[in-house]
Amino acid sequence: MDDNQNIIWHHSIISKLDRQYRNKHKSCVIWFTGLSGSGKSSLANALDKELFQHGIQSYVLDGDNIRHGLNAGLGFSKEDRKENIRRIGEVSKLFVDSGQIISTAFISPFREDREQVRALFPEGEFIEVYVKCPISICENRDPKGLYKRARSGAIREFTGISSPYEEPINPELIIETDTMSIPQSVTKIINFLKNKNII
Repeated sequence: MDDNQNIIWHHSIISKLDRQYRNKHKSCVIWFTGLSGSGKSSLANALDKELFQHGIQSYVLDGDNIRHGLNAGLGFSKEDRKENIRRIGEVSKLFVDSGQIISTAFISPFREDREQVRALFPEGEFIEVYVKCPISICENRDPKGLYKRARSGAIREFTGISSPYEEPINPELIIETDTMSIPQSVTKIINFLKNKNII
């Protein structure tokens, strides 16, 4: 007998709509995707600070932080990256259900994986933000020294060098961090959220 047959989804007494009503804003996932060094984490955290200062319930899931705990056992093969993103999608769904705006900062290099996460959410609750930056600039920034190590062969399957990055085809937003400052980028995202009546 399949053990999954014994698992039943329990609906919460307090609904997502109840939580959104109390918070006075809708909930969603803002999915930052882009190359290493493009500015995803910096942007997600700057946005989170802005939302927090306006009394909005929000949180950031950062790629490195998640791999210290929830996804500590995963490597960087295509299969493990796929599982990494699947888990983050499920965690993000829980945060959105709790009424929060969740920002995720993951390279998430494959379109198929990002689309599978999008499919977890109703229309309008998954906001894909392509943090676009030329690889030459990302490599020049190289805050963690990863590109240098990848070029030397010390890191295998490194996105942009030895593993592909598939650009979003139709993201909700494109933020070009080689030409836009973090404050300008945050303002663009905030305006989008306002225009969509999320905040």
